[in-house]
Amino acid sequence: MKNFIFPLMIVIASSSYGILSTIVKVAMQHGFTSAEAITSQYVFGFALALLLFIATQRTIPKLNKSGAITLALAGALTATTGIVYGQSLNYLPASLAVVLLFQFTWIGLFIDCALKKRLPSRPEAISLVFLFAGTILAAGIVDVDLSAIAWQGWVLGLISAVSFALFIQINSRQVEGVSMIGRTFFISIVALLVISIALTPEIIWNGQLFGAGLWKFGLALGTFGIILPILLFSIAIPKVGGGLASILSAMELPVAILVSMIVLKEELSPLQFVGIALVLIGMVLPSYLSMRQGQKVQ
Repeated sequence: MKNFIFPLMIVIASSSYGILSTIVKVAMQHGFTSAEAITSQYVFGFALALLLFIATQRTIPKLNKSGAITLALAGALTATTGIVYGQSLNYLPASLAVVLLFQFTWIGLFIDCALKKRLPSRPEAISLVFLFAGTILAAGIVDVDLSAIAWQGWVLGLISAVSFALFIQINSRQVEGVSMIGRTFFISIVALLVISIALTPEIIWNGQLFGAGLWKFGLALGTFGIILPILLFSIAIPKVGGGLASILSAMELPVAILVSMIVLKEELSPLQFVGIALVLIGMVLPSYLSMRQGQKVQ
C-alpha cells in the first residue's frame, strides 16, 4: 500500500490542475478575461501560501545558492507554463492546445533519461504509446482540419509542454532545510512576480479582484492551481522520480475533459471516452509492471 501513496499524490496534484481550465472558463462567462483569472490565481496562491507559512513556520529558512536557484526556477516555470498555455489559446482550438501541452509526458521522460544517462524502460515506453494514442482521441481532434492553424499556436503549445516538463524535473530536486510549506511559499513568490510582469497585476488595485467578485475564482484557482499541486508534487516527485511523475501527471487530461463535461455541459464522443481509458491505462502500467517485477525478484 505504501508503494502507491506517492504516485497517488501526483495523481491528485495533476487532477487539481485539470480543474483549472473549467474554472477559468466559468470566470470568463462572468465577464472576466483569461489573463485576469490567471493573475488572480497567483495572487491568491501567494496569499494562501503566506498564511500557511506564517501559521506553521517559526523562522525563515536559510537557503543556500543551489536551493535558491531550484526554488526560483520552479516558480518561474510554474508561471511560464500558465502564461504560454494561455497565449496558445489565442491561436489554437482548446482541444489541440491540450494535446500540445500533454506532450510534456514524453518530453519529461526523455529529459529524465538524459539527466540520468539512461534509456526509457520497457514499461515507460509502452505507457507512452497508450498516453499518446489516448491523448489524441480524448482531445477530440481526429476529425479536425489543422491546416489553417497559425505556426505561433504550435510553437506556444509546445513551449508550454517543455515548460511543464522542466517544472516537474526541477521540482524533483531536494532543497535542504526547507519544509514543503516553505518550498510552496517561495515558489509562489517567484510565480507571482513573473505573472505580475507578464499579465494584469492591476486587478489588485482597480477593484476587479474584490469589487467585481473575481476573488471567488481566484481563491479556487489558487487552491487547486498553486497550493495543492505544488505541496503534493514537492513531497511525491522526489520519491518517484521525474520520469514516472511525468507519466502520472497525464491524469490532468481526463479530469479536464470530465469536469468540462459536467460543469460546462460539453458533449463527449465515444472516441473521447476510449481515449480517456487509454490515458488511464498508460498511467497505471509503469507502477503495475514495476510492482509485478518487484514481486518476482522477491
